[in-house]
Amino acid sequence: MNAAVIGIGYWGPNLIRNFLASPNINKVYVFDLNASRLDFIRKKFQEVIIADSDEAIFGNPDINIIAISTPVDTHFELAKKALEKGKHVWVEKPYTSSTEQAEILNRLAAEKKLNIFVDHTFIYTGAIRKMKELIDSGELGDILYFDSVRINLGLFQSDVNVIWDLAPHDLSIMFYLMNKKPTAITANGIANYYGHENVAHISVYFDNNCFSHFHVNWTSPVKIRRMIVGGTKKMLVFDDMENFEKIKVYDSGIEMKEKEGIYNALVQYRIGDMYSPKLVQTEALALAVEEFISSIKENRKPLTNGDDGLNVVRILEASDISIKQQGKLINL
Repeated sequence: MNAAVIGIGYWGPNLIRNFLASPNINKVYVFDLNASRLDFIRKKFQEVIIADSDEAIFGNPDINIIAISTPVDTHFELAKKALEKGKHVWVEKPYTSSTEQAEILNRLAAEKKLNIFVDHTFIYTGAIRKMKELIDSGELGDILYFDSVRINLGLFQSDVNVIWDLAPHDLSIMFYLMNKKPTAITANGIANYYGHENVAHISVYFDNNCFSHFHVNWTSPVKIRRMIVGGTKKMLVFDDMENFEKIKVYDSGIEMKEKEGIYNALVQYRIGDMYSPKLVQTEALALAVEEFISSIKENRKPLTNGDDGLNVVRILEASDISIKQQGKLINL
C-alpha cells in the first residue's frame, strides 16, 4: 500500500517516519500549506514524494491511506473528502470538532467499507497494554475509580482549550481500560489567556458507583503524567515521567467490617507488597501503524477506530457545555 500524510507540523514527521519504516508501505506522499515545512521534510526524508496540492493527494489512485495531522477544525472536511475518494483514513486526536461530525464520518466509512483509524497513541504503549492485562485478569478486582493528572507549562493551543488538547489521551485510555459506558459528566475550569480554558477538571460518572477524574493544565510549574486506578483487590499507579518502573501495583485496599451495626463500622487499611511489572518497549506509533494496516488487510475495524473517537469527542463536547455553566451535570 501507499500512504500520504497531510499536515507536517509537530506530529506529522513522526507519522512519516513510521510509515516509511513499515514493510507494508511502498511509498509515502506528503502535503502541507507551509512551504518551509515541506523543505524541511524534503531534506529529512529524501524518500518521500512531495505533492504540490491536496488535490494531488486525494485524486491519486495509487494512494490507499491518507493520514490527517492538521488542526482539529479541519479534520472533518479532510477525512470526509478522503473517504469519498475511497481512501482509508488515519485521523489525529481529537477525532472531530463535534459528535455530529464523528457520526457522519463513521456512517460514510461503513457505507464505503473503509477503515478509520483514530490516533489514540497511548493505547499502543507497553504501559497501557500491561494495565489492560492486569485489569482484565481480575488482579485489581472491580474498578472503583480512575484518576488522571496531565499538567505542564505550555504548549498553548490557539484553536482549542486545554481539555480538547490534553484530555483525549487519558479519556481514550479510560475507555480502553474500563470498558464501561459513562452516564454523566461535569467540568470546571478557568480561562486566563486567549479566551480558552487553560486549567480544567473533568468528572465522569458510571453506573455501579464507579468514577473517573481528570486534571489538565497548561500553566503548571511542574510536569506530571500520572494515573491511579483503584480496585477492590489492588491498586496501580502509572507514572509516565518515570524512566523505569512506570507501573507499580500495590497490594493495598480498604476493608469495612461491621461491629454492632453499621454505625460502629470498623475501617481497616490493608497495606501489602508492591511490584513493578516488565513492559514491552516497542515504539507505540510503530505498533499503531501496523495495527491500522493489519485491520485493512483483514477487513476489520482497528483497535482505535471511529467509534472510539466518537466516544471521546462526546465527552469533550459535553465538557464544553458543563464548563460554561460552572460545572453543570450533563447526562450522556
